Amino acid sequence: MSDGHSDVFVELGATGLKRTGGTVDQEWLRQLKGTRAYRTYTEMRDNDAVVGAILYAIETLIRQVTWTVKPAEDTHEAREAARFLESCLTDMDVDWETFLSEVLTMLPYGYSLFETVYKLRGGPDQDDARYQSRYDDGRIGWRKFAMRGQDTIERWQFGEAGSIEGAYQVAPPTYKQTLIPIEKCLLFRTKVERNNPEGRSLLRNAYRSWYFLKRLQEIEAIGVERDLAGLPVMHVPIEVMSPSATAAQKSLRSSLEQVIQQIRRDEREGVLMPSELDRDGKPTGYKLSLLTTGGSRQMDTDKIIRRYESRISMSVLAEFIMLGMDSTGSFALADSKTTLFATSLRAILESISATFNNTAVRRLFEMNPEFPEHCYPELTYGDIETQDLKAMGSYLQSLSAAGLITPDPELEDTLREMASLPVTAAAGAPLYGGDQRLYGSSQSAASDVLTNTLHQVASGTMTKADALGVLQAAMPELSEAQLRAVLEFDRTEESVLEDDE
Repeated sequence: MSDGHSDVFVELGATGLKRTGGTVDQEWLRQLKGTRAYRTYTEMRDNDAVVGAILYAIETLIRQVTWTVKPAEDTHEAREAARFLESCLTDMDVDWETFLSEVLTMLPYGYSLFETVYKLRGGPDQDDARYQSRYDDGRIGWRKFAMRGQDTIERWQFGEAGSIEGAYQVAPPTYKQTLIPIEKCLLFRTKVERNNPEGRSLLRNAYRSWYFLKRLQEIEAIGVERDLAGLPVMHVPIEVMSPSATAAQKSLRSSLEQVIQQIRRDEREGVLMPSELDRDGKPTGYKLSLLTTGGSRQMDTDKIIRRYESRISMSVLAEFIMLGMDSTGSFALADSKTTLFATSLRAILESISATFNNTAVRRLFEMNPEFPEHCYPELTYGDIETQDLKAMGSYLQSLSAAGLITPDPELEDTLREMASLPVTAAAGAPLYGGDQRLYGSSQSAASDVLTNTLHQVASGTMTKADALGVLQAAMPELSEAQLRAVLEFDRTEESVLEDDE
């Protein structure tokens, strides 16, 4: 190749990530740099109720998602590769849900790092953990994905153009610096910008609101205490305040200052002071009084605090958490906000899935070369939201009436899974007993009757009551309740039908 085209294979620029040696310096706010960032985000996660609720909601919803292994193609070789991946996932020291929980620590800290530890599958009788497995096929599998805490990562090792080559860890109890090559790592990040290995915390945009919220809550608590106890004021002789006061007077002043600073509303509250002197210079004797407030607060701190809490939830599209706290907000508004929140969670799931498939799964199969690359399976996630079955039923009915959809066993199994119903015999379990299926090949005649009947009901040429009788005759294996569900009887129609009967 000529010299004029040789530069097309050379990387000339860099990512532009701000770093000093192996330390990333992309954050401009001093409080969120280095170890201070870890402490700050930990305090936000552990001490703030709104932040804790948001992170708990995200983790709970993501952990309940179903994960499945999808073969690359419909061949025996690809299905065997998928079965191998499934066996590796269930043969680890740590179960998938626990691993996923640790992956989600990337949300407050921006990233989560794992070291991949492999094993040679030598059977259950092996004493060495490097060979112990439920399988004895001699293949290489995963032993575990070991978490490497964010607060233990001292710095990163970068390539010339900004590529990530590894992480230096200093962890207790030895505090010995260890380089973990990126080839052994799984790095999950909430956001990839300039190939920053530390990602970006999900709480970054909430920090300012949280900062003011924390201080407002402290001021409010102090204000409540002062409203109950009053502002402590103590009158002392002028010579005690004089710059020329004696050592004894200065000591007395210091003691009195401690008294008024430590007045708190608790079970041991109270101040014991010498009695005053009357006009004749005689002690007044015993006297009991209560400290009281001089007035009330002008600001509505509760309203201000709620505003900052709303800003925090808004920063992660979780405003639905605040709905109803002020007796406001409609169902439609809540539905739209939860839908938007679910969309953001799917982006997190997609990021986890892509990282795991492109890194962990690919490396695993490269270490087991008996499987060709075109057979590499992938780990996929299911729906994060429960489908509205009524809306789905209306949609399918419209498609069926228009002749745009033809029932088949695969569609039937999908619909059954959406409704948490048993799958058909073709999928491993019968729905209505035996091999009876609603849209099975042995029920083609009944399927035609069902399609025609639904079409007539949709067009208004047949009532649902008449349709029920037709379907009962055509499909006696189905119960009346099941057929009513197919026809989508509402309570009014059911009561009318019962009166007719």
